[in-house]
Amino acid sequence: MLIPATILWASTDTPYTWTLANPGQIIFWAALLAGSVGLALRVWTDSLFVRFGDGTLAPWNPPKNLVVRGPCCHVRNLVITSVVIIMFAESMFFQSWPLAVWPLTFFAVHLVYFPLTEERGLKRRLKRRFGEDYRAYQTNVPRWIPQLRAWPGPQHHEKIRPLHS
Repeated sequence: MLIPATILWASTDTPYTWTLANPGQIIFWAALLAGSVGLALRVWTDSLFVRFGDGTLAPWNPPKNLVVRGPCCHVRNLVITSVVIIMFAESMFFQSWPLAVWPLTFFAVHLVYFPLTEERGLKRRLKRRFGEDYRAYQTNVPRWIPQLRAWPGPQHHEKIRPLHS
């Protein structure tokens, strides 16, 4: 919230100043739709990790089971995807071009940061914990941009338990 607020504050009284969208504008409804989709995706993901992963997305309480359900069958990094959608919704709601640059910047940083640092450690831990199931998931489900067709995942609907507890 701090970065978008700073961007809006800095762009006030400039040629790129912002204006709130109102219900009479289509951009208001597009922002509402995008924000709702982003928020719903985030809540859905969190609930899947709690219900089927027996954990959370937080590093101090990682999932005990590999979650290959719902939106997890379309894209691997759901948190980043949902956050970027919400950020674009904010830029539409505030009708701010500078604010629209923020999700692009955020995503560009994660395009570099995530594969080089965070995902390396995560991949090692998940491959050790879930073995071939995680390798298959990683191979068949894209990192960032959701695929239209859901990857069916393992043929069973059981929780995918770790190889080593």
